[in-house]
Amino acid sequence: MTSEFAIAVHALVYLNHRQETISSEALASNVCTNPARVRKVMAKLKKAGIISTKEGLEGGYHFEKDSSCVNLRQVCDALEVDFVSASWKSGDKEMDCMIASGMAAIMDGIYADLDELCRKRLENITIASIEAKIFKKE
Repeated sequence: MTSEFAIAVHALVYLNHRQETISSEALASNVCTNPARVRKVMAKLKKAGIISTKEGLEGGYHFEKDSSCVNLRQVCDALEVDFVSASWKSGDKEMDCMIASGMAAIMDGIYADLDELCRKRLENITIASIEAKIFKKE
């Protein structure tokens, strides 16, 4: 998992709270990152239809949806997030040993199951519920 998910959630809660078009510079300042990272994340959210953009001098990003209908699974799907993954795999599928040749596929299955469990949990967390927790509205 990368920091893109945290950037996206932070930006969406901020956009929802402000209810106005906000530039990547202003978003980056609030998220405490650089505008280029914000633009990269926001492009994926726009492609998924979660936010809209406005061009020009008064341009930026706007969250128009009902925040109680946008959940964190939608966000992670838009960003193509893997919560559990491994760049290194034990064993070698070309080896004669059944354990060495089969372990990587078994572990990949476990990682996929864990990812799906994370995604299912995130279906129950909305942008509105996060904002409510921050402002103690729950």
